[in-house]
Amino acid sequence: MFNAQIRPARDLRNNYAEIRKSLEQNDHVIITNKGVGESVLIGIELYAKFEEFLHHQYIYEELQKTKSKASNPDVKLYDAEDVFTEVDQILEAHGL
Repeated sequence: MFNAQIRPARDLRNNYAEIRKSLEQNDHVIITNKGVGESVLIGIELYAKFEEFLHHQYIYEELQKTKSKASNPDVKLYDAEDVFTEVDQILEAHGL
């Protein structure tokens, strides 16, 4: 489970060095404004892992969409030869 510290927003200005150091012991610091959570400060390593996770999640979702479309019998699938033949026909039609 993640370790967190909660700090008021004013500490960003007044005690940033202390907050930055606390990221060595905590995974993230929750920043509050008037007692309400407003944002989260995380270390760059955790941020990189999070970005990578989001990228993988996006790829997975796009693959699922493609898989769903490919299983639809109304969708015509093309192989590389069909695509290049069609591109050649379009280019010839435009005199290219």
